[in-house]
Amino acid sequence: MTTRVLSESVPVSDQNAALRFYTEVLGCDLRTDVQLWPGARMVEVAPPGSSVSVVLLPPDSQIPVAIRLGTSDARRAHDTLRDAGVTLHDAELVLMDGVPAMFSFTDPDGNGVVYMEEYDPREPR
Repeated sequence: MTTRVLSESVPVSDQNAALRFYTEVLGCDLRTDVQLWPGARMVEVAPPGSSVSVVLLPPDSQIPVAIRLGTSDARRAHDTLRDAGVTLHDAELVLMDGVPAMFSFTDPDGNGVVYMEEYDPREPR
């Protein structure tokens, strides 16, 4: 069900300052800097060549601070976790234009987890 770790988010007090630190001091590459919806800015950095990224989120972000895992079938993962009694934060898959299907939940220790569907862009959906 889980294909790989995609990213880990960390809370930051100032996204611009954190972006400068991760890129200028630590040498990470900027992967994403977008406003997903009003008030929800997602800044993502990664070490050069890394397949795992760090998402820099303000503590009051509507985007969950969580580990993001890839899955080949978000619907199946959602159903499997619901059937296993996991409390899901999303009753249905979150579907937004241009963004993979996803949903969030917490592990038994309260850590945030997001499953994001991965797919081969060469394959028809």
